Amino acid sequence: MNTQSAVPSVKRPNLVAVGTIVWLGSEVMFFAGLFAIYFTLRAMNPELWADQAAKHNFPFALTNTIILVASSFTAQAGVFAAERMQPRATGASPKKWGTVEWFYLTFFMGAVFVAGQAWEYATFVSEGITLSSDPYGSAFYMTTGFHGIHVSLGLVAFLLVIGRIYAVKNFTHKEETTAVVVSYYWHFVDIVWIILFIIIYVLK
Repeated sequence: MNTQSAVPSVKRPNLVAVGTIVWLGSEVMFFAGLFAIYFTLRAMNPELWADQAAKHNFPFALTNTIILVASSFTAQAGVFAAERMQPRATGASPKKWGTVEWFYLTFFMGAVFVAGQAWEYATFVSEGITLSSDPYGSAFYMTTGFHGIHVSLGLVAFLLVIGRIYAVKNFTHKEETTAVVVSYYWHFVDIVWIILFIIIYVLK
């Protein structure tokens, strides 16, 4: 009687997910550099910072922040649906939504955040605070502007994931992985904004 020894299967990490995490590590260094510039300019111009920071509409910024943070939860709900291999809704209730519906909601919330940031920029410009007006304007627009670009790229990524789900005949682990890595990116930009919000709007 021949017996075959059981060979334990090795579960290798997903290369796409690992690559995304490594890339996000480089993005951490990028934003760390922006934070360093911000704090350096702030230390050199404390009176200017106090005057210009007082012009912020804190309740509006807080509301915009809550919307962006909430979008991380909707994005994760979309990931949970992808892990269940449920690309689309099976009913009207949010409990029955699939990845597409949750990602559409996440896209909408992210777009509201970007629109809110654009409105804040317009308000600041009307008050004479521009990228080249003073060190505060330079620091504010550089840090929040680069973050806004990242959010906008995330919105494009959500649309690409949604489009891919519609394009394929069968939802597979490849589509699931795509949804997961996009959520990694989205959680990252949300965390960066929380740090920015504390630095710009909270710390005095």
